[in-house]
Amino acid sequence: MNKVSVVILNWNGLNYLKQFLPGIIKYSGLEGAEVIVADNGSTDSSAKYIEINFPVVKVIKLVNNYGFAGGYNRALRNINSKYYVLLNSDVEVTENWLQPITEFMDANPNVGASMPKMHGYGARGNFEYAGAAGGFVDKYGYPFCRGRIFNTIEKDSGQYEEICDIFWASGACMFVRAEAFWKAGGLDEKFFAHMEEIDLCWRLKWHGYEIKCLPEVVVYHIGGGSLPKENPRKTFLNFRNNLFMLYKNLPSNLLYKVFIFRIFLDLVAILHFIVNFRLIHSLAIIRAHANFYRNLSYLRTYRKSVAFLTQSDRPIPTLVNKNVAFEYFIKGKKTYKEIIN
Repeated sequence: MNKVSVVILNWNGLNYLKQFLPGIIKYSGLEGAEVIVADNGSTDSSAKYIEINFPVVKVIKLVNNYGFAGGYNRALRNINSKYYVLLNSDVEVTENWLQPITEFMDANPNVGASMPKMHGYGARGNFEYAGAAGGFVDKYGYPFCRGRIFNTIEKDSGQYEEICDIFWASGACMFVRAEAFWKAGGLDEKFFAHMEEIDLCWRLKWHGYEIKCLPEVVVYHIGGGSLPKENPRKTFLNFRNNLFMLYKNLPSNLLYKVFIFRIFLDLVAILHFIVNFRLIHSLAIIRAHANFYRNLSYLRTYRKSVAFLTQSDRPIPTLVNKNVAFEYFIKGKKTYKEIIN
């Protein structure tokens, strides 16, 4: 068994691999570490390029594009390591990035997943949208980060330097204990992409694990490489998967109360896009809700299959008891510390 496997899920990311894979190999020389590229049915000769130019890297070839969730599940089933590092192909790592986090997880077996601090690749010194200094979820299911609330991204001035208990670690660079990953059921392939890592972390918390951000390690993420922000499919996946995540993980006493309010908030989002002449995104939200209802049978079956949602003696994962949209748009609070304090 290896100590740690750095697993890069690649789909037509040849240019990113050329740019970032040499640094990943150079700085992942920890004893017992290996670098693996899981190729998600690429058509750009990514796998052949790696085999020719980086023979030290193991390549797992998948026949189709199974999305983030399905691709990683299939790849990780073929890897025998204590820790998996799920790493996007558009991430630049730094020297000695593996050792501090794996040593911390060795010393804290209750930690199921961790992440480093994430800066923007093109805006060094600023936090990065997809993970910043650790993720949280508000009481209505909206994800946000230390260092990033909606589109407000903070400059890193050392304000989040402490090791912090977070709600979710970014899938762009997530360290996860293999035993915990499979105990929680792996990534949910119904999500395909977006928010599947938040769903996984929520389930890890239901199983009693902690999630941490260790800011002494910094990585740099480009972001939006596979699906740009303005793509309506991204809007569809974000809204649909958020509903999936809430229905799967909310305890029974909160489920319907939260859903009623979320429907109202999503209607507001639809109207917002219409007023701003972005009708295609309004339609994406409507399609997200329609797809959610088509999958209710699967979601209800899942809820019946897990006992922890109704066990009174199981600690309930704590959401931030705020409406982050209200705090941000109405009260004008733009940073994590303003909202939490």
